[in-house]
Amino acid sequence: MKATDPALADLLARGGLTVRGRIRDASNAALYCTVAHEGREAVCVYKPVAGEQPLWDFPDGTLAQREVAAYEVSEATGWGLVPPTVLREGPYGEGMCQLWVETAPESELLALVDGEEPEPGWKAIGFAEVGEGRTALLVHADDERLRRLAVLDAVINNADRKGGHLLPTADGRLYGIDHGVTFNAENKLRTLLWGWAGEPLTPEAVEVLQVLKSALEPGGRLAAVLSGLITPAELDATRARTGALLVSGTHPEPSGEWPAIPWPPV
Repeated sequence: MKATDPALADLLARGGLTVRGRIRDASNAALYCTVAHEGREAVCVYKPVAGEQPLWDFPDGTLAQREVAAYEVSEATGWGLVPPTVLREGPYGEGMCQLWVETAPESELLALVDGEEPEPGWKAIGFAEVGEGRTALLVHADDERLRRLAVLDAVINNADRKGGHLLPTADGRLYGIDHGVTFNAENKLRTLLWGWAGEPLTPEAVEVLQVLKSALEPGGRLAAVLSGLITPAELDATRARTGALLVSGTHPEPSGEWPAIPWPPV
């Protein structure tokens, strides 16, 4: 089944969940699973709340809800940047269940290059040490899909947009994953997608943000959904970030109050 199939969320929520293995490089418990219901089956990732590691700046036991909240905001944009994600009971208790996305490894979205300016088609992130006293310029593709994701990250206040969280697929789509550290009421945007910082938002992004602003108003559908997943203060902060983007009309810039790039970056 394709990630764009509208029946997938129902399958993820209602299907029988079978654990097949563990994703060992994940910082929190992440289980590789299959989910099956009425003759349909899909591969998914199940992250039980019980397997979340405590964080000093996020309330315990809330990362799964934030993953689902990021999916809901993504769906409200119409961009479909986050794989179908639900909150459900599983073999190890309540957790996040998200469709597994197969990537197209030949897609190049990040690179280290010599020189002080990126080549056409690339945007500069910053300089990185590459060993033996050498530095190289870290760049990301000047890609419309990444630019949309940068807008989504600004809305949800993503504190951990790493290169490994970018999943390009063979059909030309791009998905972002690992949204457990999002929606904090304080500004914590930390990302590799700074290439458009300070540049005007595209007309498409402005239109999407206007839709989000309306949906986030008290009584709006998105506000109702998010109210069950994040705190009132975090919902108010999401409204404020969306409004601020519309007022500025530009992509955000690093605040200087928080490390701008996650570590490790990939």
